[in-house]
Amino acid sequence: MLFLKFLIAILPIICLIIALSGLKMPAHKATVMALVITIVLGIVFWKLNVVYAASAVLEGVLNALWPICLVIVAALFAYNLTLRTGAMESIKRMLAGVSTDKRVLALIIGWGFGSFMEGMAGFGTAVAIPASMLAGIGLNPFAAVVACLVVNSTPTAFGSVGIPLVTLSSVTGVSAHTLATNTAMIQVILAFISPFIMVCIIGGGIKALKGAFAITLIAAISFVLPWYITATVVGAELPNIVGSICCMACTVIAAKLFNSKPEAEYSIETSNKTEEANLLMAKEEISASVNQHKGNSISFGRALQAWCPFILIFIMLLFTSTLFPAINRLIAPIKSVVTVYAGKGGSKLAFSWINTPGIMIFIAAIIGGLVQGAKIPTMGHVLADTLKANWKTIVTICCVMSVAKIMAYSGMISDIASLLVVATGRAYPLISPLIGAVGGFVTGSGTSTCVLFGGLQAKTAQNLGLSSAWMAAANVLGGGIGKMICPQGIAIGASAINKSGSESKILGSVLKYFLVYVVIAGIICFVGTLFIK
Repeated sequence: MLFLKFLIAILPIICLIIALSGLKMPAHKATVMALVITIVLGIVFWKLNVVYAASAVLEGVLNALWPICLVIVAALFAYNLTLRTGAMESIKRMLAGVSTDKRVLALIIGWGFGSFMEGMAGFGTAVAIPASMLAGIGLNPFAAVVACLVVNSTPTAFGSVGIPLVTLSSVTGVSAHTLATNTAMIQVILAFISPFIMVCIIGGGIKALKGAFAITLIAAISFVLPWYITATVVGAELPNIVGSICCMACTVIAAKLFNSKPEAEYSIETSNKTEEANLLMAKEEISASVNQHKGNSISFGRALQAWCPFILIFIMLLFTSTLFPAINRLIAPIKSVVTVYAGKGGSKLAFSWINTPGIMIFIAAIIGGLVQGAKIPTMGHVLADTLKANWKTIVTICCVMSVAKIMAYSGMISDIASLLVVATGRAYPLISPLIGAVGGFVTGSGTSTCVLFGGLQAKTAQNLGLSSAWMAAANVLGGGIGKMICPQGIAIGASAINKSGSESKILGSVLKYFLVYVVIAGIICFVGTLFIK
Protein backbone atom coordinates (compact mmCIF):
# COMPACT_ATOMS: atom_id res chain seq x y z
CA MET A 1 0.00 0.00 0.00
CA LEU A 2 2.84 2.38 0.88
CA PHE A 3 4.59 1.63 -2.42
CA LEU A 4 1.36 2.22 -4.39
CA LYS A 5 0.85 5.57 -2.68
CA PHE A 6 4.45 6.46 -3.48
CA LEU A 7 4.02 5.64 -7.18
CA ILE A 8 0.82 7.70 -7.45
CA ALA A 9 2.26 10.60 -5.45
CA ILE A 10 5.41 10.83 -7.56
CA LEU A 11 3.45 10.60 -10.84
CA PRO A 12 3.33 14.42 -11.41
CA ILE A 13 7.12 14.63 -11.05
CA ILE A 14 7.68 11.65 -13.37
CA CYS A 15 5.33 13.19 -15.96
CA LEU A 16 7.20 16.48 -15.67
CA ILE A 17 10.57 14.74 -16.23
CA ILE A 18 9.23 12.85 -19.25
CA ALA A 19 7.61 15.97 -20.71
CA LEU A 20 10.75 18.09 -20.35
CA SER A 21 13.48 15.55 -21.08
CA GLY A 22 11.80 13.01 -23.32
CA LEU A 23 9.11 14.94 -25.19
CA LYS A 24 11.10 18.22 -25.20
CA MET A 25 7.94 20.06 -24.17
CA PRO A 26 8.37 23.76 -23.24
CA ALA A 27 8.65 24.20 -19.48
CA HIS A 28 5.56 26.39 -19.11
CA LYS A 29 3.38 23.82 -20.89
CA ALA A 30 4.90 20.87 -19.04
CA THR A 31 4.35 22.49 -15.63
CA VAL A 32 0.73 23.35 -16.47
CA MET A 33 0.20 19.67 -17.32
CA ALA A 34 1.89 18.61 -14.09
CA LEU A 35 -0.33 21.00 -12.13
CA VAL A 36 -3.51 19.56 -13.66
CA ILE A 37 -2.35 16.00 -12.86
CA THR A 38 -1.49 17.00 -9.29
CA ILE A 39 -4.89 18.64 -8.73
CA VAL A 40 -6.73 15.56 -10.02
CA LEU A 41 -4.65 13.16 -7.91
CA GLY A 42 -4.97 15.35 -4.82
CA ILE A 43 -8.75 15.47 -5.11
CA VAL A 44 -9.39 11.87 -6.23
CA PHE A 45 -6.81 9.82 -4.30
CA TRP A 46 -6.00 12.02 -1.32
CA LYS A 47 -9.56 13.35 -0.94
CA LEU A 48 -8.47 16.97 -0.90
CA ASN A 49 -11.49 19.26 -0.84
CA VAL A 50 -11.97 21.11 -4.14
CA VAL A 51 -12.05 24.47 -2.37
CA TYR A 52 -8.91 23.55 -0.45
CA ALA A 53 -7.19 22.57 -3.70
CA ALA A 54 -8.15 25.86 -5.35
CA SER A 55 -6.88 27.85 -2.38
CA ALA A 56 -3.63 25.87 -2.42
CA VAL A 57 -3.14 26.80 -6.08
CA LEU A 58 -3.87 30.44 -5.27
CA GLU A 59 -1.34 30.36 -2.42
CA GLY A 60 1.26 28.90 -4.77
CA VAL A 61 0.66 31.56 -7.42
CA LEU A 62 0.79 34.44 -4.92
CA ASN A 63 3.92 33.03 -3.30
CA ALA A 64 5.52 32.70 -6.74
CA LEU A 65 4.69 36.25 -7.82
CA TRP A 66 5.83 37.88 -4.58
CA PRO A 67 8.71 37.76 -3.88
CA ILE A 68 10.11 35.12 -6.29
CA CYS A 69 9.09 36.44 -9.71
CA LEU A 70 9.47 40.01 -8.46
CA VAL A 71 13.18 39.41 -7.78
CA ILE A 72 13.71 37.61 -11.08
CA VAL A 73 12.13 40.39 -13.14
CA ALA A 74 13.92 43.10 -11.16
CA ALA A 75 17.33 41.43 -11.52
CA LEU A 76 16.92 40.83 -15.24
CA PHE A 77 15.58 44.38 -15.70
CA ALA A 78 18.73 45.75 -14.04
CA TYR A 79 20.94 43.64 -16.30
CA ASN A 80 19.00 44.43 -19.49
CA LEU A 81 19.12 48.14 -18.70
CA THR A 82 22.93 48.03 -18.47
CA LEU A 83 22.92 46.38 -21.89
CA ARG A 84 20.67 49.10 -23.32
CA THR A 85 22.80 51.94 -21.94
CA GLY A 86 26.05 50.31 -23.12
CA ALA A 87 27.41 50.07 -19.57
CA MET A 88 27.92 46.32 -19.90
CA GLU A 89 30.41 46.87 -22.71
CA SER A 90 32.48 49.12 -20.44
CA ILE A 91 32.35 46.45 -17.72
CA LYS A 92 33.54 43.82 -20.20
CA ARG A 93 36.46 46.02 -21.33
CA MET A 94 37.59 46.63 -17.78
CA LEU A 95 37.53 42.94 -16.90
CA ALA A 96 39.17 41.68 -20.11
CA GLY A 97 41.95 44.29 -20.09
CA VAL A 98 43.64 43.02 -16.93
CA SER A 99 45.84 40.22 -18.31
CA THR A 100 46.70 38.20 -21.41
CA ASP A 101 46.96 34.95 -19.42
CA LYS A 102 43.89 32.89 -20.21
CA ARG A 103 43.96 31.24 -16.79
CA VAL A 104 43.83 34.62 -15.05
CA LEU A 105 41.06 35.83 -17.38
CA ALA A 106 39.09 32.66 -16.64
CA LEU A 107 39.38 33.32 -12.89
CA ILE A 108 38.37 36.98 -13.18
CA ILE A 109 35.64 36.64 -15.78
CA GLY A 110 34.40 33.05 -15.44
CA TRP A 111 34.74 32.63 -11.67
CA GLY A 112 34.56 36.16 -10.25
CA PHE A 113 32.29 37.99 -12.70
CA GLY A 114 30.28 34.83 -13.39
CA SER A 115 29.49 34.48 -9.69
CA PHE A 116 28.62 38.17 -9.59
CA MET A 117 26.13 37.75 -12.46
CA GLU A 118 24.66 34.67 -10.76
CA GLY A 119 24.22 36.67 -7.56
CA MET A 120 22.62 39.57 -9.43
CA ALA A 121 20.52 37.97 -12.16
CA GLY A 122 21.00 34.21 -12.50
CA PHE A 123 18.89 32.39 -15.09
CA GLY A 124 21.71 31.59 -17.52
CA THR A 125 23.46 34.98 -17.41
CA ALA A 126 26.32 33.52 -15.32
CA VAL A 127 27.15 31.11 -18.17
CA ALA A 128 26.17 33.09 -21.26
CA ILE A 129 27.99 36.35 -20.49
CA PRO A 130 31.33 35.03 -19.13
CA ALA A 131 31.53 32.27 -21.76
CA SER A 132 30.93 34.71 -24.61
CA MET A 133 33.50 37.13 -23.16
CA LEU A 134 36.15 34.42 -22.74
CA ALA A 135 35.57 33.05 -26.23
CA GLY A 136 35.61 36.59 -27.64
CA ILE A 137 39.06 37.37 -26.25
CA GLY A 138 40.65 34.23 -27.65
CA LEU A 139 40.03 31.29 -25.30
CA ASN A 140 38.86 27.92 -26.57
CA PRO A 141 35.07 28.43 -26.74
CA PHE A 142 34.14 24.88 -25.72
CA ALA A 143 36.49 24.96 -22.74
CA ALA A 144 35.04 28.33 -21.75
CA VAL A 145 31.46 27.00 -21.73
CA VAL A 146 32.35 23.80 -19.87
CA ALA A 147 34.33 25.73 -17.26
CA CYS A 148 31.51 28.23 -16.72
CA LEU A 149 28.92 25.44 -16.41
CA VAL A 150 31.04 23.66 -13.80
CA VAL A 151 31.89 26.64 -11.59
CA ASN A 152 28.32 27.98 -11.70
CA SER A 153 27.12 24.95 -9.71
CA THR A 154 27.80 26.31 -6.20
CA PRO A 155 26.82 30.00 -6.68
CA THR A 156 23.37 28.85 -7.85
CA ALA A 157 22.11 28.48 -4.27
CA PHE A 158 22.57 32.21 -3.63
CA GLY A 159 21.62 33.26 -7.15
CA SER A 160 19.24 36.07 -8.09
CA VAL A 161 19.83 37.78 -4.74
CA GLY A 162 19.21 34.59 -2.76
CA ILE A 163 15.83 33.71 -4.26
CA PRO A 164 16.40 29.90 -4.30
CA LEU A 165 16.90 29.89 -0.52
CA VAL A 166 14.07 32.37 0.09
CA THR A 167 11.86 30.03 -1.93
CA LEU A 168 13.18 26.99 -0.07
CA SER A 169 12.32 28.73 3.19
CA SER A 170 8.70 29.22 2.10
CA VAL A 171 8.46 25.54 1.12
CA THR A 172 10.13 24.01 4.19
CA GLY A 173 9.26 26.50 6.93
CA VAL A 174 12.95 26.79 7.88
CA SER A 175 14.21 30.38 8.12
CA ALA A 176 16.16 31.66 5.11
CA HIS A 177 19.07 32.67 7.37
CA THR A 178 19.35 29.16 8.82
CA LEU A 179 19.22 27.70 5.32
CA ALA A 180 21.92 30.11 4.15
CA THR A 181 24.21 29.02 6.99
CA ASN A 182 23.70 25.32 6.27
CA THR A 183 24.10 25.83 2.53
CA ALA A 184 27.41 27.65 2.99
CA MET A 185 28.63 24.81 5.22
CA ILE A 186 27.62 22.03 2.83
CA GLN A 187 28.98 23.83 -0.26
CA VAL A 188 32.23 25.28 1.07
CA ILE A 189 34.49 22.43 -0.11
CA LEU A 190 33.10 22.32 -3.65
CA ALA A 191 33.10 26.13 -3.83
CA PHE A 192 36.76 26.19 -2.84
CA ILE A 193 37.93 23.63 -5.41
CA SER A 194 35.86 25.06 -8.29
CA PRO A 195 38.36 27.72 -9.45
CA PHE A 196 41.14 25.11 -9.48
CA ILE A 197 38.98 22.90 -11.70
CA MET A 198 38.24 25.88 -13.94
CA VAL A 199 41.95 26.56 -14.47
CA CYS A 200 42.52 22.89 -15.33
CA ILE A 201 39.67 22.94 -17.87
CA ILE A 202 40.87 26.16 -19.50
CA GLY A 203 44.54 25.10 -19.46
CA GLY A 204 43.98 21.56 -20.72
CA GLY A 205 44.85 19.60 -17.59
CA ILE A 206 46.28 19.75 -14.09
CA LYS A 207 49.60 21.00 -15.45
CA ALA A 208 47.86 24.35 -16.01
CA LEU A 209 48.09 25.00 -12.27
CA LYS A 210 51.86 25.31 -12.61
CA GLY A 211 52.66 28.98 -12.40
CA ALA A 212 49.05 29.82 -11.57
CA PHE A 213 48.52 27.94 -8.30
CA ALA A 214 49.09 31.00 -6.10
CA ILE A 215 46.71 33.23 -8.02
CA THR A 216 44.09 30.45 -8.15
CA LEU A 217 44.40 29.96 -4.40
CA ILE A 218 43.90 33.70 -3.90
CA ALA A 219 40.85 33.65 -6.19
CA ALA A 220 39.39 30.73 -4.21
CA ILE A 221 40.03 32.13 -0.72
CA SER A 222 39.03 35.69 -1.59
CA PHE A 223 35.65 34.42 -2.79
CA VAL A 224 34.90 31.62 -0.34
CA LEU A 225 35.85 33.42 2.88
CA PRO A 226 33.65 36.55 2.46
CA TRP A 227 30.97 34.39 0.80
CA TYR A 228 30.84 32.09 3.84
CA ILE A 229 30.89 34.94 6.38
CA THR A 230 28.16 36.83 4.54
CA ALA A 231 25.94 33.73 4.34
CA THR A 232 26.26 32.98 8.05
CA VAL A 233 26.07 36.57 9.31
CA VAL A 234 23.83 38.43 6.84
CA GLY A 235 21.76 35.74 5.13
CA ALA A 236 20.86 34.50 1.66
CA GLU A 237 20.80 37.66 -0.44
CA LEU A 238 24.40 38.89 -0.60
CA PRO A 239 26.96 36.01 -0.38
CA ASN A 240 27.61 35.73 -4.14
CA ILE A 241 27.76 39.49 -4.60
CA VAL A 242 30.14 40.12 -1.69
CA GLY A 243 32.30 37.10 -2.50
CA SER A 244 32.62 37.92 -6.19
CA ILE A 245 33.51 41.58 -5.61
CA CYS A 246 36.26 40.57 -3.18
CA CYS A 247 37.41 37.85 -5.56
CA MET A 248 37.67 40.10 -8.62
CA ALA A 249 39.52 42.80 -6.69
CA CYS A 250 42.01 40.38 -5.11
CA THR A 251 42.56 38.43 -8.34
CA VAL A 252 43.25 41.60 -10.33
CA ILE A 253 45.82 42.71 -7.72
CA ALA A 254 47.36 39.22 -7.62
CA ALA A 255 47.60 39.20 -11.43
CA LYS A 256 49.64 42.40 -11.35
CA LEU A 257 51.92 41.03 -8.62
CA PHE A 258 52.37 37.38 -9.64
CA ASN A 259 51.42 37.17 -13.30
CA SER A 260 52.74 40.25 -15.07
CA LYS A 261 54.55 38.04 -17.59
CA PRO A 262 52.39 34.97 -18.31
CA GLU A 263 53.88 31.82 -19.80
CA ALA A 264 53.61 31.79 -23.60
CA GLU A 265 51.67 28.52 -23.55
CA TYR A 266 48.82 30.15 -21.65
CA SER A 267 48.90 33.59 -23.23
CA ILE A 268 46.02 34.48 -25.51
CA GLU A 269 48.59 36.16 -27.75
CA THR A 270 50.16 32.81 -28.69
CA SER A 271 47.99 29.91 -27.51
CA ASN A 272 45.42 29.93 -30.32
CA LYS A 273 47.52 30.55 -33.43
CA THR A 274 45.73 27.80 -35.31
CA GLU A 275 42.41 29.51 -34.76
CA GLU A 276 42.70 32.65 -36.84
CA ALA A 277 39.35 34.11 -35.87
CA ASN A 278 40.00 33.77 -32.16
CA LEU A 279 43.54 35.10 -32.53
CA LEU A 280 42.26 38.17 -34.37
CA MET A 281 39.75 38.88 -31.64
CA ALA A 282 42.44 38.40 -29.00
CA LYS A 283 44.79 40.81 -30.74
CA GLU A 284 42.03 43.38 -31.09
CA GLU A 285 41.31 43.08 -27.39
CA ILE A 286 45.01 43.41 -26.50
CA SER A 287 45.26 46.41 -28.82
CA ALA A 288 42.24 47.96 -27.13
CA SER A 289 43.89 47.37 -23.77
CA VAL A 290 47.08 49.09 -24.98
CA ASN A 291 45.09 52.00 -26.37
CA GLN A 292 43.45 52.44 -23.02
CA HIS A 293 46.85 53.26 -21.57
CA LYS A 294 47.49 55.75 -24.37
CA GLY A 295 44.57 57.97 -23.53
CA ASN A 296 41.47 55.99 -24.36
CA SER A 297 41.21 54.33 -20.96
CA ILE A 298 37.94 54.14 -19.09
CA SER A 299 38.05 56.92 -16.54
CA PHE A 300 37.12 56.37 -12.90
CA GLY A 301 33.93 58.32 -13.43
CA ARG A 302 32.96 56.20 -16.45
CA ALA A 303 33.74 53.03 -14.53
CA LEU A 304 31.66 54.20 -11.58
CA GLN A 305 28.81 55.04 -13.93
CA ALA A 306 28.95 51.58 -15.54
CA TRP A 307 28.93 49.76 -12.20
CA CYS A 308 26.44 52.15 -10.57
CA PRO A 309 23.31 49.91 -10.62
CA PHE A 310 25.20 46.97 -9.14
CA ILE A 311 26.89 49.13 -6.50
CA LEU A 312 23.51 50.58 -5.50
CA ILE A 313 21.91 47.12 -5.32
CA PHE A 314 24.70 45.96 -3.01
CA ILE A 315 24.42 49.06 -0.79
CA MET A 316 20.63 48.99 -0.57
CA LEU A 317 20.41 45.29 0.20
CA LEU A 318 23.15 45.60 2.80
CA PHE A 319 21.74 48.63 4.59
CA THR A 320 18.20 47.24 4.73
CA SER A 321 19.41 43.91 6.15
CA THR A 322 19.42 42.96 9.82
CA LEU A 323 23.02 44.23 10.04
CA PHE A 324 21.49 47.72 10.23
CA PRO A 325 18.59 47.19 12.66
CA ALA A 326 17.53 50.86 12.76
CA ILE A 327 16.67 50.85 9.04
CA ASN A 328 15.46 47.25 9.03
CA ARG A 329 13.05 47.81 11.92
CA LEU A 330 11.70 50.93 10.24
CA ILE A 331 10.66 49.27 6.97
CA ALA A 332 10.20 45.60 7.96
CA PRO A 333 6.74 46.11 9.55
CA ILE A 334 5.39 47.54 6.29
CA LYS A 335 3.85 44.29 5.15
CA SER A 336 0.61 42.31 4.87
CA VAL A 337 0.24 38.84 6.38
CA VAL A 338 -2.55 36.60 5.09
CA THR A 339 -3.58 32.95 5.23
CA VAL A 340 -4.72 31.84 1.80
CA TYR A 341 -5.17 28.07 2.21
CA ALA A 342 -8.74 27.33 3.30
CA GLY A 343 -7.98 24.06 5.09
CA LYS A 344 -6.23 23.26 8.34
CA GLY A 345 -2.53 23.94 8.75
CA GLY A 346 -2.33 26.68 6.15
CA SER A 347 0.90 28.66 6.22
CA LYS A 348 0.88 32.44 6.43
CA LEU A 349 2.07 34.47 3.48
CA ALA A 350 3.89 37.72 4.26
CA PHE A 351 4.01 40.40 1.57
CA SER A 352 6.75 42.90 2.45
CA TRP A 353 5.97 45.98 0.38
CA ILE A 354 9.33 47.73 0.80
CA ASN A 355 11.83 45.50 2.58
CA THR A 356 12.08 42.85 -0.10
CA PRO A 357 15.00 42.35 -2.54
CA GLY A 358 12.86 42.85 -5.65
CA ILE A 359 11.80 46.37 -4.67
CA MET A 360 15.35 47.33 -3.69
CA ILE A 361 16.73 46.05 -7.00
CA PHE A 362 14.11 47.97 -8.97
CA ILE A 363 14.92 51.22 -7.14
CA ALA A 364 18.67 50.71 -7.60
CA ALA A 365 18.24 49.82 -11.29
CA ILE A 366 16.15 52.93 -11.99
CA ILE A 367 18.59 55.25 -10.20
CA GLY A 368 21.52 53.54 -11.91
CA GLY A 369 19.79 53.83 -15.28
CA LEU A 370 19.26 57.57 -14.78
CA VAL A 371 22.94 57.95 -13.87
CA GLN A 372 23.85 56.14 -17.10
CA GLY A 373 21.64 58.49 -19.12
CA ALA A 374 18.59 56.28 -19.69
CA LYS A 375 15.28 58.08 -20.07
CA ILE A 376 12.10 56.98 -18.30
CA PRO A 377 10.43 55.85 -21.57
CA THR A 378 13.52 53.74 -22.33
CA MET A 379 13.25 52.10 -18.91
CA GLY A 380 9.60 51.39 -19.60
CA HIS A 381 10.50 49.68 -22.88
CA VAL A 382 13.24 47.63 -21.18
CA LEU A 383 10.83 46.52 -18.44
CA ALA A 384 8.17 45.60 -21.01
CA ASP A 385 10.72 43.64 -23.04
CA THR A 386 11.93 41.87 -19.88
CA LEU A 387 8.39 40.83 -18.96
CA LYS A 388 7.67 39.74 -22.53
CA ALA A 389 10.84 37.67 -22.70
CA ASN A 390 10.24 35.97 -19.35
CA TRP A 391 6.47 35.46 -19.07
CA LYS A 392 6.94 31.75 -19.69
CA THR A 393 9.36 31.58 -16.77
CA ILE A 394 6.80 33.33 -14.58
CA VAL A 395 4.08 30.86 -15.61
CA THR A 396 6.46 27.96 -14.97
CA ILE A 397 7.33 29.12 -11.44
CA CYS A 398 3.68 29.80 -10.58
CA CYS A 399 2.72 26.29 -11.69
CA VAL A 400 5.62 24.59 -9.90
CA MET A 401 4.86 26.46 -6.68
CA SER A 402 1.20 25.43 -6.96
CA VAL A 403 2.20 21.79 -7.52
CA ALA A 404 4.36 21.91 -4.40
CA LYS A 405 1.56 23.43 -2.29
CA ILE A 406 -1.00 20.80 -3.33
CA MET A 407 1.46 17.96 -2.81
CA ALA A 408 2.25 19.28 0.66
CA TYR A 409 -1.29 19.98 1.83
CA SER A 410 -2.76 16.75 0.41
CA GLY A 411 -0.14 14.51 2.04
CA MET A 412 1.53 13.39 -1.19
CA ILE A 413 4.97 14.57 -0.07
CA SER A 414 4.57 12.77 3.27
CA ASP A 415 3.84 9.50 1.46
CA ILE A 416 6.87 9.90 -0.83
CA ALA A 417 9.07 10.66 2.17
CA SER A 418 7.76 7.64 4.06
CA LEU A 419 8.83 5.22 1.34
CA LEU A 420 12.24 6.87 0.93
CA VAL A 421 12.83 6.41 4.66
CA VAL A 422 11.92 2.73 4.47
CA ALA A 423 13.95 2.12 1.29
CA THR A 424 17.17 3.94 2.21
CA GLY A 425 17.13 4.37 5.97
CA ARG A 426 20.13 6.20 7.40
CA ALA A 427 21.88 6.05 4.02
CA TYR A 428 19.40 8.55 2.56
CA PRO A 429 21.79 11.54 2.89
CA LEU A 430 24.07 9.88 0.32
CA ILE A 431 21.41 10.26 -2.38
CA SER A 432 19.88 13.52 -1.16
CA PRO A 433 22.05 15.75 -3.41
CA LEU A 434 21.35 13.41 -6.34
CA ILE A 435 17.61 14.04 -5.91
CA GLY A 436 18.33 17.76 -6.07
CA ALA A 437 20.52 17.18 -9.12
CA VAL A 438 17.63 15.49 -10.91
CA GLY A 439 15.56 18.60 -10.22
CA GLY A 440 18.33 20.85 -11.54
CA PHE A 441 18.69 18.72 -14.66
CA VAL A 442 14.95 18.77 -15.37
CA THR A 443 14.13 22.39 -14.55
CA GLY A 444 17.44 24.17 -15.11
CA SER A 445 16.64 26.30 -12.08
CA GLY A 446 17.81 26.18 -8.48
CA THR A 447 14.56 27.91 -7.49
CA SER A 448 12.31 25.38 -9.21
CA THR A 449 14.39 22.52 -7.76
CA CYS A 450 13.78 23.90 -4.27
CA VAL A 451 10.06 24.01 -4.96
CA LEU A 452 9.93 20.51 -6.44
CA PHE A 453 11.94 18.64 -3.83
CA GLY A 454 12.59 21.03 -0.93
CA GLY A 455 9.54 19.96 1.03
CA LEU A 456 10.28 16.30 0.32
CA GLN A 457 13.85 16.60 1.61
CA ALA A 458 12.76 18.39 4.78
CA LYS A 459 9.98 15.88 5.47
CA THR A 460 12.29 12.91 4.90
CA ALA A 461 14.83 14.47 7.27
CA GLN A 462 12.15 14.80 9.96
CA ASN A 463 11.14 11.16 9.55
CA LEU A 464 14.78 10.09 9.93
CA GLY A 465 15.48 12.40 12.85
CA LEU A 466 17.92 14.48 10.81
CA SER A 467 18.28 18.24 10.43
CA SER A 468 15.68 19.60 7.99
CA ALA A 469 17.89 22.61 7.26
CA TRP A 470 20.87 20.41 6.39
CA MET A 471 18.91 18.14 4.06
CA ALA A 472 17.21 21.12 2.43
CA ALA A 473 20.68 22.59 1.86
CA ALA A 474 21.70 19.29 0.24
CA ASN A 475 18.78 19.71 -2.13
CA VAL A 476 19.81 23.18 -3.29
CA LEU A 477 23.43 22.02 -3.62
CA GLY A 478 22.27 19.17 -5.84
CA GLY A 479 20.13 21.57 -7.85
CA GLY A 480 23.18 23.65 -8.74
CA ILE A 481 25.15 20.54 -9.71
CA GLY A 482 22.28 19.32 -11.89
CA LYS A 483 22.37 22.59 -13.84
CA MET A 484 25.76 21.52 -15.25
CA ILE A 485 24.03 19.00 -17.53
CA CYS A 486 20.68 20.76 -17.89
CA PRO A 487 19.75 20.81 -21.63
CA GLN A 488 18.57 24.42 -21.56
CA GLY A 489 21.69 25.59 -19.72
CA ILE A 490 23.93 23.82 -22.22
CA ALA A 491 21.91 25.33 -25.07
CA ILE A 492 22.44 28.81 -23.58
CA GLY A 493 26.18 28.14 -23.40
CA ALA A 494 26.33 26.87 -26.98
CA SER A 495 24.48 29.89 -28.33
CA ALA A 496 26.71 32.23 -26.30
CA ILE A 497 29.77 31.06 -28.26
CA ASN A 498 27.86 30.85 -31.56
CA LYS A 499 28.13 27.06 -31.63
CA SER A 500 24.48 26.03 -31.61
CA GLY A 501 24.27 22.35 -32.49
CA SER A 502 27.30 21.44 -30.40
CA GLU A 503 25.25 20.69 -27.27
CA SER A 504 26.09 16.97 -27.28
CA LYS A 505 29.83 17.75 -27.39
CA ILE A 506 29.49 20.13 -24.43
CA LEU A 507 27.39 17.59 -22.49
CA GLY A 508 29.99 14.89 -23.06
CA SER A 509 32.73 17.14 -21.70
CA VAL A 510 30.84 18.33 -18.62
CA LEU A 511 29.33 14.97 -17.63
CA LYS A 512 32.45 13.70 -15.82
CA TYR A 513 32.58 16.82 -13.66
CA PHE A 514 28.89 16.38 -12.84
CA LEU A 515 29.50 12.82 -11.63
CA VAL A 516 32.48 13.87 -9.49
CA TYR A 517 30.51 16.72 -7.91
CA VAL A 518 27.49 14.49 -7.16
CA VAL A 519 29.66 11.86 -5.45
CA ILE A 520 31.52 14.46 -3.37
CA ALA A 521 28.23 16.17 -2.45
CA GLY A 522 26.70 12.88 -1.27
CA ILE A 523 29.70 12.11 0.93
CA ILE A 524 29.70 15.64 2.42
CA CYS A 525 25.97 15.43 3.09
CA PHE A 526 26.25 12.04 4.80
CA VAL A 527 29.23 13.03 6.95
CA GLY A 528 27.49 16.26 7.91
CA THR A 529 24.53 14.39 9.36
CA LEU A 530 26.88 12.83 11.91
CA PHE A 531 27.61 16.26 13.38
CA ILE A 532 24.60 18.46 12.56
CA LYS A 533 21.31 17.74 14.28
